[in-house]
Amino acid sequence: MAAPSMAAALAASLPAPQAAPTPAAPTYEAIPASMSKAIDIEAEIPLTCVQLDGIVVTKILKHSREAFSTTAHGLLLGLDLDGILEVSNSFALPNHNNDDDEKATKSIARYQQSMLRSLKEVQGDDNVVGFYQATSLGAFFNQSLIDTQAIHQDRLRHGGVVIVHDISQTARGNASFRAFKLTPAFMDAYRRANFSTAGLISHRLTFGSILEEIPLRIRTNALLSSYLGTLATHSSSTISGAHPGVATTSALSPSYSGLDIGNMGLTKNLEQVAEAIDNYRTEEGNVAYLSRQIAREKLRAETYVAKRKEENARRVAQGLNALPEEDVSRLFRIPPEPSRLESMLLLGQVDAYAKSLESSAGTGLVKMYAAKASSGV
Repeated sequence: MAAPSMAAALAASLPAPQAAPTPAAPTYEAIPASMSKAIDIEAEIPLTCVQLDGIVVTKILKHSREAFSTTAHGLLLGLDLDGILEVSNSFALPNHNNDDDEKATKSIARYQQSMLRSLKEVQGDDNVVGFYQATSLGAFFNQSLIDTQAIHQDRLRHGGVVIVHDISQTARGNASFRAFKLTPAFMDAYRRANFSTAGLISHRLTFGSILEEIPLRIRTNALLSSYLGTLATHSSSTISGAHPGVATTSALSPSYSGLDIGNMGLTKNLEQVAEAIDNYRTEEGNVAYLSRQIAREKLRAETYVAKRKEENARRVAQGLNALPEEDVSRLFRIPPEPSRLESMLLLGQVDAYAKSLESSAGTGLVKMYAAKASSGV
């Protein structure tokens, strides 16, 4: 006779399970008036602020530093409460450069579903509230970001947000995080796929009215804030008769990167501005070519209609039956008016590069004048 297993022995030692009583029908109570503003069931309270936890900031910084170029992107998880979107966690999404678009999309979707399922199993936050995207020199206007945010705003509560992290600012010692969402006017034009010249005029769209910025703040717990405060607090030196410059000490070593009067990446910034302008001119050339083609096709159609009317008038004068009217759209394929969305996005990139160049050049000039004044030259 085989020895009983450990599981069987434990089961035999436990008391026999008793029949569970029949649960009563659940009763639902109305939300108290005092909590009606905090518990936003219908997502009627507009977002007024985005709050990032310290762990989310650390994850985004780490992913952006390790990823290639500006391809770092991922999902944000959290909850919106009383008009504040609290982002408590995030995870990075893989980047596929060599695969085709369809395979890459399916792979990313499978990875996203697997991560959300795993987080749910361990009782972690699995509510998607948006995504983050790394950028350089402040230029984040691109078709991929717009399409992703448009999908989120159609499917998520409050539309979700996109957190833009500028890695060039981080390299200078300033962690840059900004939160955006698409404006209602742009979303209306996007749903209608109406980015023609008339559509832009009717919706009053420019590159500055595509996104609206939402105030963002970073939250850290009390212990971390106290620890950072302790590191930054200066204490008296234990060395007697120390020089006034070293009479105080700090756990954090001083940083002199702010005194660097180098070009601060101005060369790369100028190259990006020139490249963005070239791309815009190329796009405008393509739009102009399509516009001329449309004008030629319309002229041919109008000429055909005018000749048909003259011929019918001549036949009627001769007592003959007029020729039947034909559908001009079947005879002449007039292409639709080209979209101006790409031109707007390229203008947004030019504007972002120019603002970054202005900021870097202004800071550099101030440092150079300060260095000149201090040297007495």
